[in-house]
Amino acid sequence: MTEQVKILFLVFHGFAEHNGISKKIWGQIKGLRDAGPIVDLCSYEVMREGNRGWFINGKPLVLFGRTLFGKIKRRFAYQALASYIDRQNYDLIYIRSDHNANPFTIRFLRLLRKKKSRIVMEIPTYPYDGEYRGWRMQFELAVDKLYRKKFASLLDGIVTFSDEKSIFGQKTYRISNGIDLSAVKIRTPRKNINNDHLNIIAVAEFHFWHGIDRAIRGLACYMKKSVGPGIVLHMVGSFTDPNENLEIQSLIKNLGLQDNVLLYGNQWGEDLDRLFDQADFAIGSLGRHRSGVTTIKTLKNREYAARGIPFVYSEQDSDFDGMPYVLKAPPDESPLNFVSIVNFLADYTFSAQQIRNSIRYLDWSQQMRSLLKSLDVHIDNEC
Repeated sequence: MTEQVKILFLVFHGFAEHNGISKKIWGQIKGLRDAGPIVDLCSYEVMREGNRGWFINGKPLVLFGRTLFGKIKRRFAYQALASYIDRQNYDLIYIRSDHNANPFTIRFLRLLRKKKSRIVMEIPTYPYDGEYRGWRMQFELAVDKLYRKKFASLLDGIVTFSDEKSIFGQKTYRISNGIDLSAVKIRTPRKNINNDHLNIIAVAEFHFWHGIDRAIRGLACYMKKSVGPGIVLHMVGSFTDPNENLEIQSLIKNLGLQDNVLLYGNQWGEDLDRLFDQADFAIGSLGRHRSGVTTIKTLKNREYAARGIPFVYSEQDSDFDGMPYVLKAPPDESPLNFVSIVNFLADYTFSAQQIRNSIRYLDWSQQMRSLLKSLDVHIDNEC
């Protein structure tokens, strides 16, 4: 009888119920487990009382304490984690990049290389240099730039959702960004949407590359023309940058859109389901060009399709470009054209279930199974 494959999924951060990245990682792990292997999750967590450290499947492996020094130890204290991994005999170590190549992570990777485990690293967005703003982030990026090629040379490959055949001199394994369909509730659309007003939803952890300001400016242009149904933009999520938050709130106020742009903060579970049920259309990323990205397969596009809602975005995404439930915006700084959205919905006939059915191949169970086969990792469960 063949011994069951063991995989370690390693991330350098913790999790939150509302966070799209957290949902993605849980979906990836479920997809890997569905293929047959035993999968352990290793993450860096901060507990409620402030203690922090490395956790395996939610249980503490090593804690660094609550002090500033404990916080700093995250940057270099990998020995306990390396020793644990050394004892486990993993067949595959799957690392999610945190853009943190440096002498300490390189030393950590060298310790892992002493075993026969295959080691790959996922880079969720590539290129990512344009996402870094401010002196502190620029410093972190400068360190990563200095060491990332060396770090990549110690891997067996890089997992990417781009079309790049090589990243940092290392070969790539190209798959699509996926979705755990079992964890996403399909919406129940409201009827006769054109008789009163349109509800348009944007769900994100908002950054400048989401370009939500383009939507707000476009809504102001639409409201001035007053041609067609009223529109309410429902913004669901938070801003990681307080300055960006203030800029968006000021923009809404200056354009007099307080009654047309509603801010909800983070939502999840039944509350988020209800918002999607009331929504008629969704807004994806409109500013990826700002960070130098032209081709990307975002989580948000996949969540919208899993929900069964038509949506707009501006980047290139081969899984959705040309789909009948998708509207494309130009990748520039022009305001979003809401007249085109109204006209699009006036002739729209696709059902929520049809949208969801079109992306069944993007379920993580299929995407991770495909990756394991590309890596020549034996899969017991071929069904």
